[in-house]
Amino acid sequence: MAAPERRAFAQRINRTVAAEVRKQVSREYSGSPQLSKKRSGSQQLLPLSEVVEPVDFEEYLAAHPPEVEPGPLRDLIEFPADDVEVIREPRECRTLEPGVPSEEKLDARVRDAVQVYTEDWLVVLRAHRYQQLSTTYSPITAERQRQRQRGLPLQVFELDEAAEEGPGSSGSGMLDWELKCRSASLDDTPRGSWASSIFDLKNSAADPRLPALLECTALEELDRSNEDLRKENRHPELLALFPAPEEDEAVERCSLPEVPREHFGQRILVKCLSLKFEIEIEPIFGMLALYDVKERKKISENFYFDLNPEVMKGLLRVHGTHPAISTLARSAIFSITYPSPDIFLVIKLEKVLQQGDIGECCESYMGMKETDAPKNKEKLEKLRGAAEEFCSRLGQYRMPFAWTAIHLLNIVSGAGSLERDDAESERRGTWNERKRRTLERMSAGEELCSFGSFRPATLTVTNFFKQEGDRLSDEDLYKFLADMRRPSSVLRRLRPITAQLKIDISPAPESPHYCLSPELLHVKPYPDPRVRPTKEILEFPAREVYVPYTTYRNLLYVYPRSLNFSSRQGSVRNIAVKLQFMAGEDPSQALPVIFGKSSCSEFAKEAYTAVVYHNKCPEFYEEFKLCVPPALTDKHHLLFTFYHVSCQQKKNMPLETPVGYTWVPLLQHGCLRTGLFCLPVSVEKPPPSYSVLTPDVQLPGMKWVDNHKGVFNVQLLAVSSVHMQDPALDKFFTLGHVLEKSNFPVRLRDVVLTESSMEGELRASVAGLRAAGLGSLLAHSHQLLDKLLLLIARPPVIAGQIVNLGRAAFEAIAVMVNQIHRGLEASQDQHGRHPLLAAYVYFAFRLPPTEPAGMLPQGGAIQCATLSRATGRPANLNLSRSKTISNSNPDLASTPGSPDEEVQRILGSKLLHEELALQWVVSTSAVREAVLRQAWFFFQLMVKSMALHLHLAGKLEAPRRLRFPSCFVDDVAALVGSVSAEIASRYQKDGELVERLNSSLAFFLNDLLSLMDRGFVFGLIRSYYKQIGNRLPSAQNPSSLVALRMDFLRIICSHEHYVSLNLPWRSPSPPASPSPSVSSATSQGSAFSSPAQDPRVAGMFELSAPFRRQHFLAGLVLTELALILEPDAEGVFFLHKKTISALHNLLCSHDADARYATPAARAHVAQLYLPLIGIVMDTLPQLYDFTENHSSRGRLGTLLGDEGDADSGTISQSVAMAIAGAPLPHAPRASSFQTPAAVTGSDPRSLLSVPSSPTLSQRPSPGPCSHLPSAHPQGRKACERSSSMAFKKSLDMKARLEEAILGTIGARQEMVRRSRERSPLGSQESVRWRKNLTHWRQNSDKVDKSKEEVEQEALVEGNMATEANLVVLDTLEIIVQTVPLAEGRESVLDGVLRVLLHGMACAPSALFLQHCFASQRALVSKFPEMLFEEDTELCADLCLRLLRHCSSRVAAIRAHASASLYLLMRQNFEIGHNFARVKMQVTMSLSSLVGTSPNFNEEHLRRSLKTILTYAEEDAGLRDSTFAEQVQDLVFNLHMILTDTVKMKEHQEDPEMLIDLMYRIAKGYQNSPDLRLTWLQNMAAKHASQGNHAEAAQCLVHAAALVAEYLSMLEDCRHLPVGCVSFQGISSNVLEESAVSDDVLAPDEEGICSGKFFTELGLVGLLEQAATFFTMGGMYEAVNEVYKVLIPIHEANREFKKLAVLHGKLQEAFNRISSQVSPRMFGTYFRVGFYGSRFGDLDEQEFVYKEPSITKLAEISHRLEEFYAERFGDDLVEIIKDSNPVDKARLDPNKAYIQLTYVEPFFDTYELKDRVTYFEKNYDLRTFLFCTPFTLDGRAHGELHEQRKRKTLLTTSHAFPYIKTRLPVIHKEEIILTPMEVAIEDMQKKTQELAFATHQDPADAKMLQMVLQGCVGTTVNQGPLEVAQVFLAEIPDDPKLYRHHNKLRLCFKDFTKRCEDALRKNKALIGPDQREYHRELERNYQRLRESLQPLLSRRIPQLYARNSLNRSSLRKLEG
Repeated sequence: MAAPERRAFAQRINRTVAAEVRKQVSREYSGSPQLSKKRSGSQQLLPLSEVVEPVDFEEYLAAHPPEVEPGPLRDLIEFPADDVEVIREPRECRTLEPGVPSEEKLDARVRDAVQVYTEDWLVVLRAHRYQQLSTTYSPITAERQRQRQRGLPLQVFELDEAAEEGPGSSGSGMLDWELKCRSASLDDTPRGSWASSIFDLKNSAADPRLPALLECTALEELDRSNEDLRKENRHPELLALFPAPEEDEAVERCSLPEVPREHFGQRILVKCLSLKFEIEIEPIFGMLALYDVKERKKISENFYFDLNPEVMKGLLRVHGTHPAISTLARSAIFSITYPSPDIFLVIKLEKVLQQGDIGECCESYMGMKETDAPKNKEKLEKLRGAAEEFCSRLGQYRMPFAWTAIHLLNIVSGAGSLERDDAESERRGTWNERKRRTLERMSAGEELCSFGSFRPATLTVTNFFKQEGDRLSDEDLYKFLADMRRPSSVLRRLRPITAQLKIDISPAPESPHYCLSPELLHVKPYPDPRVRPTKEILEFPAREVYVPYTTYRNLLYVYPRSLNFSSRQGSVRNIAVKLQFMAGEDPSQALPVIFGKSSCSEFAKEAYTAVVYHNKCPEFYEEFKLCVPPALTDKHHLLFTFYHVSCQQKKNMPLETPVGYTWVPLLQHGCLRTGLFCLPVSVEKPPPSYSVLTPDVQLPGMKWVDNHKGVFNVQLLAVSSVHMQDPALDKFFTLGHVLEKSNFPVRLRDVVLTESSMEGELRASVAGLRAAGLGSLLAHSHQLLDKLLLLIARPPVIAGQIVNLGRAAFEAIAVMVNQIHRGLEASQDQHGRHPLLAAYVYFAFRLPPTEPAGMLPQGGAIQCATLSRATGRPANLNLSRSKTISNSNPDLASTPGSPDEEVQRILGSKLLHEELALQWVVSTSAVREAVLRQAWFFFQLMVKSMALHLHLAGKLEAPRRLRFPSCFVDDVAALVGSVSAEIASRYQKDGELVERLNSSLAFFLNDLLSLMDRGFVFGLIRSYYKQIGNRLPSAQNPSSLVALRMDFLRIICSHEHYVSLNLPWRSPSPPASPSPSVSSATSQGSAFSSPAQDPRVAGMFELSAPFRRQHFLAGLVLTELALILEPDAEGVFFLHKKTISALHNLLCSHDADARYATPAARAHVAQLYLPLIGIVMDTLPQLYDFTENHSSRGRLGTLLGDEGDADSGTISQSVAMAIAGAPLPHAPRASSFQTPAAVTGSDPRSLLSVPSSPTLSQRPSPGPCSHLPSAHPQGRKACERSSSMAFKKSLDMKARLEEAILGTIGARQEMVRRSRERSPLGSQESVRWRKNLTHWRQNSDKVDKSKEEVEQEALVEGNMATEANLVVLDTLEIIVQTVPLAEGRESVLDGVLRVLLHGMACAPSALFLQHCFASQRALVSKFPEMLFEEDTELCADLCLRLLRHCSSRVAAIRAHASASLYLLMRQNFEIGHNFARVKMQVTMSLSSLVGTSPNFNEEHLRRSLKTILTYAEEDAGLRDSTFAEQVQDLVFNLHMILTDTVKMKEHQEDPEMLIDLMYRIAKGYQNSPDLRLTWLQNMAAKHASQGNHAEAAQCLVHAAALVAEYLSMLEDCRHLPVGCVSFQGISSNVLEESAVSDDVLAPDEEGICSGKFFTELGLVGLLEQAATFFTMGGMYEAVNEVYKVLIPIHEANREFKKLAVLHGKLQEAFNRISSQVSPRMFGTYFRVGFYGSRFGDLDEQEFVYKEPSITKLAEISHRLEEFYAERFGDDLVEIIKDSNPVDKARLDPNKAYIQLTYVEPFFDTYELKDRVTYFEKNYDLRTFLFCTPFTLDGRAHGELHEQRKRKTLLTTSHAFPYIKTRLPVIHKEEIILTPMEVAIEDMQKKTQELAFATHQDPADAKMLQMVLQGCVGTTVNQGPLEVAQVFLAEIPDDPKLYRHHNKLRLCFKDFTKRCEDALRKNKALIGPDQREYHRELERNYQRLRESLQPLLSRRIPQLYARNSLNRSSLRKLEG
């Protein structure tokens, strides 16, 4: 950004804004419309850009105790007593049993883990019920708004009714063509007959009449009843009708963290239903597991199932004990965190070991079928016998049998996804589900594969593959699985084992019954322990899952992989590996910790692998699951014993022979051993004490297989929340436990630790935590953070010395938190917080205990894993060398007195929040940066620590100033200062960091407002503001700094006690009302009732320093708004939305807050926002561009065709663009919005003001409530047509502004009371945006809306528009009630009436209109002089509005409108015993409506007229007067006008006929100048809408001539035109406006010529508009003529500025004439004749039509044919193609014929002398010509001597251009030319062409050659030579033709001369390449000349003998 621009913005921020300047300069304008802005005591003027010093909150509260306040307002003022609570939330346990070890004495590691996983959560709540009212946790969302909008009534809108009625259903219904013909009749009677009109009207129906309309009611009573009616059924929450606040601006929005829970992925339930083979001879056992082929990983533990029938199970009874119910499970729930298309469910089957390899054992299953059972009976019996024998002997051993796999993706996609309600699942999402969704998102592309929702499927697996003994490993399995997916699978070619395994696969239910956890604990709900359970299968996620452990889990999985006994001597073939978990070396010390498989005991002491027959190097696929004992020692180890199993029963041969031993010690340096091991195997039993060593150690005298090489591969996998498997973490925790025991020296790995080296090791281990892996770090994060925070709060004592590890631990936390954020960026929230860390602070964090057993006041210790010394430490611990580290200064040391107590005192004195603040303040570089990056975490830790400390110390009730020591308060201030400085300095380069830091700081201060001295926190806010403010002047991008400040403020203001924090009481209340007429029910007093304004009242509406001090936060919000809406604030348009959104959000939250439901409370809240009115007043020019050049409105403001000005108030394009982000046009404020006349001389903010500027008063658009009623102008239809618009965002901004201006917090009654301060303009702008809301906010959410959504949207918007209008109406009523006491009330009342009129002019709801009419009737009753004594314009406007609504489709609107109109006549009559004024205005209004409103419905108006007639007949009060007769006369006259409209309506589509009708109506008003003027203007508007500018101009010239005529009758002014005569120069038609004589019509009669146009100003206006239209039509010469009339008027009035403008326009017009290169296009003319009875009166009529320039004959022909074909039918309309006279006898009487001919203007020779220019030849045209060729025998064309021509001359009734585009032909003349005359014309034409081509400048060779070729070319048919030979060869016999003969001869002479000139010219132009061509032309010319020579030299002697011969032509005249 360039420096000057930068400065501009910065200066703006630090500058006293315009509003302030205006306040400082005190002016008085006596008698001017300006409001006096004099301030009483303008002290403490502080610019808005400076933050005031807030009041000392706590002191203020002490000085103004809330007890004094009345009861209902206490909530508003006080923070509740239980504002901060510490709640112990029981930790949810999924299982019925606790699942933690129950031993008394636990290993320290296990003890810590158990404590972390079983402690209840400790939650600090800010009064929960209130916190939920804050927008932080319960935002006003669209869904919530919908809830609040329930039960809204449906508002009726005129436009909806119109849409439903449909276009075809007009009231008249006359659609037959006969009726059309009749209506088209252009007879000379302008009006229908009175008699029929009266008859029609008397027989029509009236609307219901309003009760009590004619009764005499006291005005107070009337006002009261009107107010009661207005209050009925109003929506209590105004802002509920608004769209919800903008989502993307809601920076304060937070969700409470989810409770930490155990992690699950997507869960599927697998049920094994049955397994059946072709032959049943032995038991078969199954296992299931999930494998991910892509990751090459087994992703679940095994699930073992047994589907054998009881008979088969019986074969094994000899071996087994009674099976535990947990091993009988047949269904399992698998969890999948990373769904993938590569996951398989692998099923493996095993059988009892038997003699023979796998292939042999499978043979019988593959060969025999169930159907062959009778055949193979003996064989089966034999097989069964063998199986029984093996089961009894080898029943405990298994062998691999078969396997198969199910591709899960096929199940999910094949079964088709369940159509679940996504929205619902999103809403219901638990912490686990949300976590899972995040994880799914992280696995790109895999979210397509979801196992969470699919249709359950039951599968029958029929094919199994036999296991191959040498391909049992997982690696082989992955190859098989990969192969299965290929189309040409190798496996498919193998011979399968046929069986039937039925499996059910479905999504797992939310909380299944009868479930066992992986540790076999009963998961809730578990109603009956005897029911067969479902097992939860532990997942081994394909990739790391980043979640903290929350439950105790300590499992170990052992996977024997392979064994190599190839070098082992002896009989070692059928090898089984036995696994035991040994607690010592004695065989009896084998622990029962191995989980059983299926149909066996729950836990076993030993387990065997499956045996591969005759294989010395077997591979294994076994998985052994073990439960690790809580207390592990060095003696615990795994013992593997290898056996050779003898399958054949031999004598003296044992069943199993041990052939090797090996072992794995489980602890190494106190750490659990896991991973892959390749172990040597001992041939002999291991010696004593072997378990402390590993088998790798070569023990003396031991014999090993293969020379002590590793021959046995085994893998150990721990799933443990107790044992860290990360060396860095393990070291840190181990050192902690060592320190706890204090048994030095200690051996740790290879190091011996002494007390002296302990500190170094401890520091190193803390620093080494940064090397820990992310997964482990997060998994143990709760434990780790607890330990580190303990180190900060309670430093360890080593060798009697306190070791201060605070800084190291603080740094470690910072590094760890950053590491977690960096690693898991995707799962952060919008504020950059990681949900897992947020959950830790919210739920798990607690204060490290000050003593080992620090008690919570309400029972229960907050215990924490400690790093304290052991209790049995030496009593005489030498502390003489120890030093205490000062809390606030680590370098200060003091020597303690009594050692033990001293240490205890020091340890107990460090408070965590104090330490955190101190460490942060003193931190440096890297640590500081790390802490800043995750500031939110440390802020939240501090806040919770502070709250817990206050709770434990019982200080929550204490005064806030005494809660924290001053050193801590100083640290917090320093901390906030430094963070603010970071924000101010780094906002440019570290945008994202600063944004998050900014919001973290804001949330921190928001929290502090609930804990610390609130005045102090306000001071911190102020210091932040100052830091940002100081930075602004030099900032490169100041707007982004302001945006940060705005976000900061918005978060602070989202505090649940925001209102209380603003001290919303004790503000000065206005003085009591002296006037009983101003009802005190709505107001404590009137802000403007006393003549001298109370300065306190004025102060309530200003952003003064006292206001900003007391209402600190509200002051900041409003100050931001005022600064950002400043017109000079360049380049900050995106900030508008931000600020307005913040305000909108606040208002919405107050509106929805139950605490502020009472009117009294709302009044107090409203006071906080009163300055908003002033801000909006100052901003009006930006909201609406008042300076636009609007045409003046009034009688015919609708001139350019906007219907009844309903649509006229669109928002200016520039404003729309500005809101969308483009710069605003900065209108000079003074001219654009003058502060209007006031009631008393004081502040405009608190007083009434009304529009005084003429542009405002004449044009409703920018006037009050201009858009409010249009909020719903298109109703449902608009919504249905809605399309996606780009303006949505900018729109909502307007919505914010609007509601800001509207009723602030929806407290209608109170805000209406307050809205006395609001001028009509203030409230008007409330509505400025409404219309756009419909147009621009469409499809805010999605493009396709359901019908219900559209209906709902229409319903809400209709209610909002109505509600907003009613608020304006309430305000106007208050103004009207108060105004009698004020000065200058006329202008105020004038303004009120204009607002009402504008309300009527828009398209509001029926409900509002009824109230609006009621208010208007009351207003006119109170102040009739407004309408009947003053200017007529208001009366005219009111009549127009009322009449328009009298034709409404809604009966209720009609009833009220006709009542209002009747009362208006009555009141006018009561004043002067006639109502000429209303009569005239109503008549003119109706004419105006008829001419311009396309939706006008005469049937409905007829009903209203009948209603008015009925009122007059029933009006007892005026029965003795002539009133009823006068009403009847008026109504009948109106009815006559109506009948004309019926005709006009039918010709709506026929522009010519429509204009003819309007013309006829206007002509009918020849004796009523006002009405004729109205109709002329209607015609002008209609022409303008069709683009006929010349005709529109002519209408206005006629109107001006009419006005001039009447003005000249009134007075003789030299400078004014003398009637019509003065306008002759503009048009010769204008004389028809000359007035009838004075005795017929007197212009000074009441009601006659009373419109505003019958004035000098009106005349000027009409002429200026005419000039404009002439300019648009390109008729610049006519502009000059118009200005000739105008100039004298301006000269006489000395209006030199106007003269300058006018002469400028003249200069421009003349320049255009002179610079015109190509001719202007003025129009094309056609003769149109209508023939046929279908045309009615048009039959045999001929017209000349004026069409736009360059209209082709085909175009007008097509248009007319199409139009009439639509009316009469396609086959009934025919176009006559020729121009010959029409013989009607030959036409079909049933058809309609149209004849069209192109005609040209025709001038006699004498006329051409005056018509020199192109314009003159195209203006003021009356005569037209067309030619028709014919021969005497009827053909059109014949030989030269036969060819004749008919010239037809047509004369029209008026000259073109006229006020119509078609004129009837009144005279027709035909001239017939003889063949010789035709030849003469042709030759003259050719000669002219030659002359033109020759003398063209610049010369055009091509054109010249073309013309020459046509003249002298030899091949030219009927060329010049042939013409000469036909007519000149002989002298004619008829003497009458002599002269023609001679004339033709002379023509040829001229022609040859011209040919010669042309050849000469051509010769000069050609190049060498065309010389030959030229010579050819010359030769042709010579030949032509020679041929013509004899013909041309022959003369007729008789001609020279006689002097003359009369011209002979046949001429026929037709009249």
